[in-house]
Amino acid sequence: MFYISGFYKFQKIINIKKNKKKLQSFFLKNSIRGTLILSPEGINATLSSKKKNLYLVISKIKKIFKINNFDSQNLSQCKFQTFHRGKVKIKKEVVPMGIKIVKRNLKNHINPTKWNKLIKNKNTLLLDARKPFEYKVGSFKNSVNPQVNNFREFPEYLKKLNKDKTIAMFCTGGIRCEKAGIYLNKKGFKNVYQLKGGIINYLKKIKKNKSLWKGECYVFDNRVSIKHALIPGTFSMCSGCRKPISKKDKESQKYEEGVSCPNCHDSLTNSQKERFRMRQKQINL
Repeated sequence: MFYISGFYKFQKIINIKKNKKKLQSFFLKNSIRGTLILSPEGINATLSSKKKNLYLVISKIKKIFKINNFDSQNLSQCKFQTFHRGKVKIKKEVVPMGIKIVKRNLKNHINPTKWNKLIKNKNTLLLDARKPFEYKVGSFKNSVNPQVNNFREFPEYLKKLNKDKTIAMFCTGGIRCEKAGIYLNKKGFKNVYQLKGGIINYLKKIKKNKSLWKGECYVFDNRVSIKHALIPGTFSMCSGCRKPISKKDKESQKYEEGVSCPNCHDSLTNSQKERFRMRQKQINL
């Protein structure tokens, strides 16, 4: 059994290049896969390994950067390794939005058990802060998605919102909402809330019969999607456009294994499709 942990921490990080090399070597020696992002404002990671090794690398990261507790952390299990390799990346921001995290507003983090009451209120704007293709896989009932493909463009959408409205935001693990929430607070919004620990925390703690979640949750690893109790979902990945596809998508005439799906069939050139067919032929062999 493989264990997967997603976590992030906003705090000043120093000696980034030196520590990147150190951790990259540690990943290789201990069979750690996934991605760790290092930036001057903090860290963000989703890592996978056997239980012992995963706990070992988490302890190593905490020790190196002098972290007592992460701002958010989740843990799930899977029968197969969910990542192909382990990577340590350096970026200017953990979430590219051009906004610095000075102080987190913990009062606005709503636990999954209290979340349902908040979003059932008709006066609450329920905002899905993820990308459109993630939203299509699943979301909360009556949620609104900005249809923004690049998170740097997100502030332009947020400017259009009513400052007097109660806003409840959510994303996969919570980190994108941290940035968006601070932006809204700076712009004078008073009633902005976010789902603590994100969708993953909600699906882990809320039973299906009491849940307001519809569909599955897209995740950035080989599981593609997860359901309640964080069990792997039913979606798979299109090799043509690298977007999630459902069982229904596979019934379409535009779906061809390893080549195309309804999302990309009409936009791919014949030469691209032929190249993908050759690739899939080699995979099958």
